[in-house]
Amino acid sequence: MGRPLGQHFLFDKNILKKIIRYSGITKKDTVVEIGPGLGPLTALLAESAGRVVALEKDRKLIDRLSENLKGYDNVEIVSTDALKYPYETLGDSFRVVANIPYYITTPIIFNLLEYRASLKSMTLLMQKEVGRRIVAVPPGREYGVLSISTQLYTRPELKFTVSRKAFSPPPAVDSAVVHFDVSPVPLYDVGDAQLFRSIVKACFSQRRKTILNGLKAFEGIREALDAAGIDPVVRPETLSIDKFADLARCLRK
Repeated sequence: MGRPLGQHFLFDKNILKKIIRYSGITKKDTVVEIGPGLGPLTALLAESAGRVVALEKDRKLIDRLSENLKGYDNVEIVSTDALKYPYETLGDSFRVVANIPYYITTPIIFNLLEYRASLKSMTLLMQKEVGRRIVAVPPGREYGVLSISTQLYTRPELKFTVSRKAFSPPPAVDSAVVHFDVSPVPLYDVGDAQLFRSIVKACFSQRRKTILNGLKAFEGIREALDAAGIDPVVRPETLSIDKFADLARCLRK
C-alpha cells in the first residue's frame, strides 16, 4: 500500500534497527518521528527512547497506527503537519528520527533547524541524491546551496544507502540515511548570516559563471574578493564554506 502524501513504507527490520543504531538515541531522549505510517520504526524508537512523539499527517492511518502501538505507553501520536508542529513545546532537548516524504525533505530540514537551540540531532531517511548533495564538499557538481546551508549548522554524515526494493511500494530512486549532529550556533564565522546566504544563493543560481560575474550585483565585490584572497575567475563549486564566510565578512566591511 502506498501513501497519497508521497511516503513509501519501509518494513525491513534490519534496516530499521540500523537507523536506530546510527541515531544514537537513549532512554534519556525525547524523539520526534515524522510520518510514522503504520509504525514499524515507531515501535523500535519506543523501545530505545524515553518519549516518542509521532507526527502523522495522513488521518486515514491514525487508527491503524494507534492500534499497532497500543502496547507502548511512551508514544504520543499527533495528527498534524510536521511543517506546522510547535517543536518549542518539546522542552529544551529533542532528536528527530524519520523516513520523510521525498517531496518535503528540504522544507522539513530547514524548518527543524529553526529549532536548533533544542534540536540535538536528526537521523533522516531520504532520497539518495539529496543525501549526497547535503554531505557534498568542494569541488564538485553536487556541492551547492543545500550543502552549505545544512553544513552551516550541522555536521551531516551519509551513513548508508537503502535500495528502492526495500520499500512498499518501491520509489523510483534509491534512498540514504543521513545523520546530522546539530549546532545551536553557526559552525563558521559568517558575520551577517543574511548577507552570507544571499552571496551563496547568488553564486549558485549561476554556478557556471565565475564568482565575480555571479556576484556583480554586490557593491564592492571585486575589492571584497581581493581582501578574502579569492581568485575572481573561480567557480562557486570550488570554494569552501570558510572561503564564502571570509567573503561575506569582507563584503560587509
